Amino acid sequence: MNLAQALEHANALAFPGFLTDDGALTDERRKNEEAISLLVAAWMGAEPGQEPFSFKVIQDLADQNRIICDKFGADRLRRENGVNLDRKMADGDLVRAVACMQHRSPADVEASAGPMLADLNVAYTEAPVSGLVMGIDIETTDRYPDRGYIINLGMEFMELSPSTKPHDGHTAYFGLPKMYEEKGVPLSDIHQITWGDLKGKVPFREARREQEALLAAFKTFPIMAHNAAFEDSWLRLHLDGYAEARKAGEIVVIDSRDICRRVDPEYKTLPHDSRPAALESWARRRGVLAADEKERHLGLEDVDLMFKTVQAEFAERNMFAE
Repeated sequence: MNLAQALEHANALAFPGFLTDDGALTDERRKNEEAISLLVAAWMGAEPGQEPFSFKVIQDLADQNRIICDKFGADRLRRENGVNLDRKMADGDLVRAVACMQHRSPADVEASAGPMLADLNVAYTEAPVSGLVMGIDIETTDRYPDRGYIINLGMEFMELSPSTKPHDGHTAYFGLPKMYEEKGVPLSDIHQITWGDLKGKVPFREARREQEALLAAFKTFPIMAHNAAFEDSWLRLHLDGYAEARKAGEIVVIDSRDICRRVDPEYKTLPHDSRPAALESWARRRGVLAADEKERHLGLEDVDLMFKTVQAEFAERNMFAE
């Protein structure tokens, strides 16, 4: 599939509810996901204001794809990898995150980080961090944002200093199609969210008031998440206006997992299979979680854990402003 074919596929009149057999569902889903990947790359790569189509075209196709995935079955989907989830934040985003926390120019940070950001760990520690940050965490029904739904979002704020505490926490639940009342909430073995938590809730894609409030907040405060590429990929397809604001430089995303990998000296000495950059593992090393405690895997609780772990790491490295 080329870009022209992807755009034609996205604009075609589709009736995903009419597809019933496995072969047709699988074929249409794979075409949708390939088209989404090509369209996102083309839209992101175009000069601002010169995009050949609206980002809504991509979001509408992703909405159609979720209907097909619902019919195909969430459990079966988990066996097949998707293509529309970023594995890491782009280098430019990592540079902007450090620059934002240190209140200096991205060019200065990039100069310190060097080619391929090989010395970004140096940039992280050569200037103090400060300022108010908004932490976010989402719980979803799938790994891939063109297949599943956002069902829980946690957020709170914290000043980057050694003694402050996270504050103004908020959590929200969002609904699912009615079929999941009987089938059960996908990935509930991880986040423990049940139909009872979601019954009567408006789906995230339809929650206009919440979407507008979130987008306004994201434009006002830098946002921090652990493995932020996950939240970034999901919000791009689910939150109206997010992709446009990110591309315009109106939203700064800070990845606390990158902070762990660059700043914590223990990270490089631990075996890869111990998942040393996982929030739970990192929090235990910093004394935020006891050895017998586990990460909750629920929005607000995970944001709180992330903030406290980042704070402990920054304090240990003397990274806070005097």
